[in-house]
Amino acid sequence: MTSRAVALRRTADQYAPVLLAVVVTAGVWGSATGSLGVRSPLPRALVLAVAVLAGWAAATVRVRCWPLFVTAAVAWLLLAAWPAAVVASGQAGLRLRGRRRLVAFLAGAALVAVVGALIGVAVGGERRLTTATPANAAAMFALAVLFPLVVGLWIRARRETLAALRDRAERLEREQEARTERVRAEERARIAREMHDVVAHRVSLMVVHAGALEVTAADTATVDAAALIRSTGRQALTDLREVLGVLRQPAPAHGPATAADGLAGVDDLLRESRAAGLRVDRQDEGTPRPVPATVDRAVYRVVREALTNVRKHAPNADTTVRLRYLSGGVEVSVRNGPPGAVRGSGAGAPPAGAVPGADADGRSAGRAAAQRVGQPAGGAPPPGTGGRSADRAALPGAGLGLIGLRERVELLGGRLEAGPRDGGFLVRALIPVEEAT
Repeated sequence: MTSRAVALRRTADQYAPVLLAVVVTAGVWGSATGSLGVRSPLPRALVLAVAVLAGWAAATVRVRCWPLFVTAAVAWLLLAAWPAAVVASGQAGLRLRGRRRLVAFLAGAALVAVVGALIGVAVGGERRLTTATPANAAAMFALAVLFPLVVGLWIRARRETLAALRDRAERLEREQEARTERVRAEERARIAREMHDVVAHRVSLMVVHAGALEVTAADTATVDAAALIRSTGRQALTDLREVLGVLRQPAPAHGPATAADGLAGVDDLLRESRAAGLRVDRQDEGTPRPVPATVDRAVYRVVREALTNVRKHAPNADTTVRLRYLSGGVEVSVRNGPPGAVRGSGAGAPPAGAVPGADADGRSAGRAAAQRVGQPAGGAPPPGTGGRSADRAALPGAGLGLIGLRERVELLGGRLEAGPRDGGFLVRALIPVEEAT
């Protein structure tokens, strides 16, 4: 049901008692004055009093029914006015619960009809002709009592049926939602188990081997690289544990962002990237100010995903992270130069056909990292690699990082641009922030 229909229904329910009172009062008056029935010889003041009393009883029928039944009987016996009897019979069908009450109402209505017929015989004239003859009395009883009573019973039965169907539909919807949530919880638990059994196991092995290498390595560069791998793996295990905790919750809730998962953690990202050999610097423009937690997390995720892509595809390129605090939002951009370019060397874009991040003879920029951890640039690969150079292995990726970033930024009302720029690559996001009032 639309909001307009709901508003109309509420308005009708609010003014229905007043409208019913006006209709009953006018009907009793018209019937007693001869416009709608038999003209009564009683004084007009008495007729008006009975009509107003019947209208008041009709207006209060939602609270109690007996005033309407009494005034309808009085109006019929004194004035032979039928409108109040019609409304009373209809309300009896709508509101009287139980067979005994309905039978009692019919018995009382039949008694009033008999007494009214006797009064008609005594009064004579037009009233006797319309209300006291057997055929007219039976027709009047059927039209003023039985028919409205049946209509009221039908309306009540229809309302109860619709209410039962509505309750059943709501119950089925709740049950369906409960089943859906249960299936989702089971699926989340299954995913959490798979991630724990596979990902956590492999990351733990990586941390253990990195720790062993840190202890047994002889040169400082290898020790530093192993320490970086171990600390990164431990942080990955911590993040994975938080993800698994969210997956195991029946109804995952988004908790508050930690300081390391927002603008305050951007410097940590840059420090980790520099430790991994990436040449990256940061530029801030504007006056820093607090931003909502959702914007804070989105900026952090943009910087993290962009730096991850730079480390994958152009690890030896110059990279700049720029944060701009604008009047209506925050702009974050991560731009790297051409892969293979050395700071100050003036090198341009890689030759056509070259793999991003590789130099002219096809070797990736991972050679520099290999040299930093003690592997010779052109020598044989270390034992156990089967003759394959570690710098030739491409880092795995699903290619969905930028898609997820775009969805995250657009949910906040912003926009994200990502594409080649001057031989390198640019990721830029503009996220609006409402001004505090």
